[in-house]
Amino acid sequence: MFKYRDKEIADRIVTKLKEMDLDITLMHVCGGHQDTFIRYGIDSLILDLGVDIRQGPGCPVCVTPPEEIEEVMLLAQKGKTITVFGDMMRVPGEKFTLFDMQSRGADVRMVYSIDDAVVIARDNPGHEVVFMAIGFETTAPSTAAVLSGKEGLPSNFSILCTHRLVPPALKGIVEMGELKLDGLIEPGHVSTIIGSTPYEFLSTEYGVPQVITGFEPLDLMMAVYQLALQVNRGEGKLINGYGRAVRSHGNLKAIKLMETVFEVCDVSWRGFGVIPASGSRIRKKYEMHDARVRFEDDLLELRGREFTEPKGCRCGEVLRGLIHSHECPLFGKVCTPQNPVGPCMVTSEGSCNIMLKYGRYG
Repeated sequence: MFKYRDKEIADRIVTKLKEMDLDITLMHVCGGHQDTFIRYGIDSLILDLGVDIRQGPGCPVCVTPPEEIEEVMLLAQKGKTITVFGDMMRVPGEKFTLFDMQSRGADVRMVYSIDDAVVIARDNPGHEVVFMAIGFETTAPSTAAVLSGKEGLPSNFSILCTHRLVPPALKGIVEMGELKLDGLIEPGHVSTIIGSTPYEFLSTEYGVPQVITGFEPLDLMMAVYQLALQVNRGEGKLINGYGRAVRSHGNLKAIKLMETVFEVCDVSWRGFGVIPASGSRIRKKYEMHDARVRFEDDLLELRGREFTEPKGCRCGEVLRGLIHSHECPLFGKVCTPQNPVGPCMVTSEGSCNIMLKYGRYG
């Protein structure tokens, strides 16, 4: 797991954590962090040292609520050409997945980038092509760059925007108070875009200890140690432990693109309900490529409807850090990667998928 020098440092961290006699709960909000924690058994190691680590809403596919899944399903049913990332193909809707829709004749295509979707629109001028733009601040700049591009977009291309913002979700978790939370490990990829500054309010206003970190095992061990130190000292501050990639101001060009193309809006998250100022909506200037505006009449039948989680699925509680994946009664039995009931089992960033992939608890 560790190189020689890293192992020496990790062993010293373990010794220090043992000396602290801890009983704390930490949360991270990144599928990549979850993969490292579980793959290398760090979660079990630190649990024995009194540190319980929970995955929060760090998987963009997982937090996409049922109503947005149904929007893309309905547009496929209405004859639109749907382009999505691979993970979305297998997320269960009320009745079907997009793979199911494809097998029933809908024109649903898996793409690797928004640029692929634009090419499909250019190559098929007689078809309305919709790209489901999903992800946090990490992927939103790519969507913004395409919408604001100087070359112009095909008139038959539109975007169903489901981008979300991480800091407001963290504020929601802290204010809910459902979980006794002693510290947050902030996401590496998101932080390379937005920088460290947007998290500062969580420490200054709520006293939450925070560490931004990378994805190596030692990165996460060090983050746990830095948070444990803060808890023991009664501190609540933000530490940037990923200085090799994250600056306080972030990526200014990417931030400018997002501000130009999107406006902040209230939006629903799976397991949370509506979180104020946590979503990105396409500005009026670009609404000719906004699928919700363009196909408002097609989507009208979904307005006002209530949507529920799949029966027995506890993804919402996993995303809020209230339970571990294996505490869901469906985990590894009814719900598997081959037959997912909820989105946390679908994607490689979902806690349930990661747990089962590495043979944990299944």
